[in-house]
Amino acid sequence: MDMHLDVKRVAASTTAALLVVLGAGSGIAAADDVPTDSSVVIHTEPPQETDPADTGLVDVPADQVGVEPDIPGSGDTGSGNHPGSEYCDRQTVYTPTYKGGDHHKGIGAQQANTNNTSHTAKSTFTAEVSGTVGVTFSGTLSTSVDVMIAKIETKYDVSLSASLTARLGNSISVDTPPHKITHATYGVYRLRNQGKSYVIYSNCQTSAKSTVTSYTPHYVGWYIWEKNA
Repeated sequence: MDMHLDVKRVAASTTAALLVVLGAGSGIAAADDVPTDSSVVIHTEPPQETDPADTGLVDVPADQVGVEPDIPGSGDTGSGNHPGSEYCDRQTVYTPTYKGGDHHKGIGAQQANTNNTSHTAKSTFTAEVSGTVGVTFSGTLSTSVDVMIAKIETKYDVSLSASLTARLGNSISVDTPPHKITHATYGVYRLRNQGKSYVIYSNCQTSAKSTVTSYTPHYVGWYIWEKNA
């Protein structure tokens, strides 16, 4: 199948409005904020997997996304031990506070094609491996990862996944101008989000509020950038 691409060359961006095209024969595994046209952004810099300012990030194993963290109680001794005092149902809380942009986590080696001619050339890239990308976060999360994802989806009206797979064989074709090098990497775009997480104890006191920075799979696609040859 031939696919015509309307190529747009812009400076690097990590916003949710990235225009990404999947190659013929493979659809988007999960899509939100993904345009349905055939445009592809050509960036000027390689992708950033995470924001450089974010530290202490840890990957969440696939079998742990639904598990509530084991957080020691404080004042959780039951209503019978709170005579004459206020009693609350113990709750774990996560509240999204900031929706960031998409960051691309590549699967497999980066690819490149050099055009040393004086004419525009067609560059075609094909994913050589497949791989699955999950959630990464920093901070103390008081809820399960599944609950965090649901809260982000509800507040910002987005569709996210605990994991997405970039599959072997997906292809994309773009124009490489004269004396340019086109680079490409296939993988998963993850939405960066920040929120506050804490526990409300049975004595109605709360734990310290932790800022949680998370990267959650958003959609599968290519990231393309261009340099001088």
